[in-house]
Amino acid sequence: MNDTSFKVGITHTFPCSYLPEQEERLLIAVDERLQNSRSYSLLMSEGFRRSGDQSYRPHCPHCNACQSIRVLVDKFQLSKSQKRSKKRNGHFIIKYSSELKSSYYPLYELYINNCHQDGSMFPANFQQFQSFLTSKLSEQLFIETWHQENDEEKLICVAVTDVLTNGLSAVYTFYDVDYKAHGLGVFSILTQIDYCQQLALPYLYLGYQINACAKMNYKNRYFPYEKFISGHWLLTEKK
Repeated sequence: MNDTSFKVGITHTFPCSYLPEQEERLLIAVDERLQNSRSYSLLMSEGFRRSGDQSYRPHCPHCNACQSIRVLVDKFQLSKSQKRSKKRNGHFIIKYSSELKSSYYPLYELYINNCHQDGSMFPANFQQFQSFLTSKLSEQLFIETWHQENDEEKLICVAVTDVLTNGLSAVYTFYDVDYKAHGLGVFSILTQIDYCQQLALPYLYLGYQINACAKMNYKNRYFPYEKFISGHWLLTEKK
């Protein structure tokens, strides 16, 4: 997809949310022809990402730290720590939904208000929950993790996922903070990789890897993966 073939917009520069010393600018896919699932999948293959119904890609004047990253699902190999994660959490029950349920909101609110008090989404509210996590751009999948105890089931994690023509895109994960020691963020990525394998989809898109940002430098631990750099997907395999 050639950016010049479609109408795009460029935002003003503003302080970067991830690297305080940098300024951020975004390329926005505003053309109506890009507002559908096929085009969204093509945009993802060109390093874009979405927030709500808006597809964007960093277009910063002096920085290229944000690099789109995707896991090569058919060649994926679990690390020792990822094997431990699957074993530690193997008793949890995984369910799937095609809609954002209002019953997810208390878990989302708890997560945002406890884990992201320094972020732009704090404090959480229901309107933000809906606008951020839903989208008309693609079919969506909500991967639920449940803990069953004494014949009662408790929802402890939701992984919000977009279904693309060539893979899945991990949009956002929120979980019960009482289960933080279980590493549910890692486990949710592994469940999404598993689902990609079930559907025979080649890629799991994880968004932007930012090496210099502690909150965003965890996505390069799922080998092999590709990063979108200077218009090309470049492969990195485990040494």
